[in-house]
Parts: sequence; structure tokens; C-alpha cells
Amino acid sequence: MTSSENSQPEQGQIVACTVCRDVQNFDLLIEDMETALGENWGDLNLNEALVFFGQEEADGIEFAALAIDDTDEDELPLLVEIIKLANIKGIRVILIAEDVSPAVLHQLLRQGADEFVPYPLPEGELEAAMERIRQRTKQVTTEATPFVSGNTPGDGVLIAVQGLAGGTGATTLAVNLAWELATIEKEDGPRVCLLDFSLQTGSTATYLDLPRRDAVFEMWSDTEAMDDDIFKQSLVSFEEKMWVLTAPMDMLPLDMVSPEDVQRVLEIARLKFDYVIVDMPSTLVHWTETVLNTAQIYLTTLELDMRSAQNALRLKRALRSEDLPVEKLRFCLNRAPKFTDLNGKSRVKRMAESLEISIEVQLPDGGKVVTQTADHGTPLASGAAKNPLRKEIMKLAASLHELGKPEAEAA
Repeated sequence: MTSSENSQPEQGQIVACTVCRDVQNFDLLIEDMETALGENWGDLNLNEALVFFGQEEADGIEFAALAIDDTDEDELPLLVEIIKLANIKGIRVILIAEDVSPAVLHQLLRQGADEFVPYPLPEGELEAAMERIRQRTKQVTTEATPFVSGNTPGDGVLIAVQGLAGGTGATTLAVNLAWELATIEKEDGPRVCLLDFSLQTGSTATYLDLPRRDAVFEMWSDTEAMDDDIFKQSLVSFEEKMWVLTAPMDMLPLDMVSPEDVQRVLEIARLKFDYVIVDMPSTLVHWTETVLNTAQIYLTTLELDMRSAQNALRLKRALRSEDLPVEKLRFCLNRAPKFTDLNGKSRVKRMAESLEISIEVQLPDGGKVVTQTADHGTPLASGAAKNPLRKEIMKLAASLHELGKPEAEAA
């Protein structure tokens, strides 16, 4: 018995419908609907669907098969409105198209269609599309992840991480700090979200062996239309303990995203999570100011070399010229000298004095195992729990969590 047969509805219960100008133009669709659902489906034309999806009778509908061909392209606004009404009702839309242009397909999928199946229908593909949607819905409702739906009040702590030069460990710090915060409590731990804002070379997906979703690009393309569902569809759950917004699948220009786009994403993330960790691009962009102003802490990673020192001075000078909050910067020295390296400790002190900064966090050199765990897609806590770098990041997470406790208890 197949999975679709296991989920066969009760006799007489209408759980799906076709939506098209004339269902007789899609005779193969009729056959597949009968195979998948028996008599538990109905047929609506475009105008009937527009009315029906706004009524209470539509509450029991699970799927809508929207069938179109090239003659329907002139009705794009009507098709978009039907999809939007279906989404409001929680009806999953399977788009079935014949000879329709890619631009129209892209627009309808962006507006909320869940699946696309070409016509003539490949054998068994309609049932397979229904099953994929059911599985995704089941995963969303049963997943033990820390995402909060609805308008639950929240004011998550925003921590940004930016490297002052390439290879200074910013992404390593962001990924592992997020994981340490997510697992800091054995039960009822904080809700943590990791946002990869490096649109071109972001590698949080690689460090955690996560897929990059098309929904990420779609979300960034139209943040004005973003709601809870769109935001959640853009995220990927890591080991059911934290959520991750990966970089898009393709390299995108950094100016594609506006400060308003970034602000919207930060606002919804802080609303849903206790901690939001942002992995920033190493380049200063026109929305860096947005993140800096919103963040409670802005961690900057550097090393004990001339390039980091010069970039630290340039960053301070740039922020002061724009009257931005330089005091939010917290300098983290990567590959810091060991405790017994007195010469190295002296160099760190001289560097801090010459730059007029305080190096508050010193991260030890974790060795080759740091790169190896990243290549394997696991946090240091899982792949090298006793590594000195992991221990230092764990201490940093603990101190940040302690700072946040009094505010949470007071609230």
C-alpha cells in the first residue's frame, strides 16, 4: 500500500479541487485526480475559485491543482489573486502548466504556489507532489525546533560577527557561537537563529552541511511581502536545535539588498528568537550601518598582523566619520598566543595600545582540526569537543548568556 493510499480521505469528503478555465482541456489531470483521491475532489473555474476560496466552505480543502496553458498568461493578476487566497486558507497549490513562459511560472511560484508539475503529467507525478507537500507540512508541525509562530512578543539579542581581514575566523566564530548558545541549556534552551548575510561567499551552509534553498533568494527579492511562513521557509533547521538562514545558492551583488530589507529580516528574527547571530560580509556595505545600530554586540575578528591592525584603524575611522556607535565593537583576536608565550602576550598588549582598543576575547589556535570539522559540516562541539578554540567560544557563549539572564528574569 502506498503512502498516498494511507492518507486517502473519507468517502464523500472533498479535500482537493482543480482550478482552470475548462478541466476538459486537461483530461490527464482528471485521471490523475481520480487515481489519487477517488471521488473526493471537485472542479472550479477561475472566477468560481476566486469566490470559493474566500468562503468558509473552503476550510476543508487541502490541495488545489491550478492548471493553466499559454492562453492563460493574460490572466496573470487573476491567477496571482487565486494563489494568495489559497495561501490565506492554508490550501496548498500545485501548479500544472503547459506551454507557459518561464517568467510567468517564476511569478506564480514566487506568489506562493507550492509545487510545479508540467503537463502532460508524468506518470504518478501528481500523487508524488501531493505526498511531498504532506511530508513538508508534517515536518513543520512536528519538528522540535525553537521557532515561534504568530506574534509572540520577543526582543532577541542581536550579535553580529565581522572579520577585519580574510581568514580571521569570523564564520567559525559565528557558527560555533550560535551552536554553543543553542545547546547551553539541557532543557528549554534559548531559541537561536544564525543569519548568513554574506550573499556572495557565505559558507555557514558548508560549515553545517546544510542545503541552500531557493526560498532564500525569493525572500531577499521581496522582503515587503515577507511574513512568518515565508521567513520560516527560508530557514533550515540544524539538528532540531537552531535555525539557519544560509547564503543564496548563487552569488548575488551586495547592493541587491537594501537597508530596509535587512531591517525587516532582523526585526522578524529578533521577534522569533532569543539570540540572533549574524555572519557579516568582510566588506562594508550600505546596510552595515543597519546591523551595527540594531546589534547589542558587534564582534570583530582580527589577527596579530599588520593587515588586521591597519583595517582596525580604518574601520574605527569610517565609523566615527559617520557618527556610528564605535563602542559596540568588541575585538576578538584569532590565533592568540598561548599563555606561556610571553613575547606574544607583549605584542598583543602593544597592538591594543597602538590601536587604542581593548582586545576582550582571545581565541587560541585550534589547529587543523578546526578546518576539518568545518569541511565535515559539524560544529567544534561535535567534532572536537576538547579543542582549545571550542572551549574559549563556549566560555564566550556562557558569559553572553549570563548577561542576558537578568533582563529575561526581570521581564
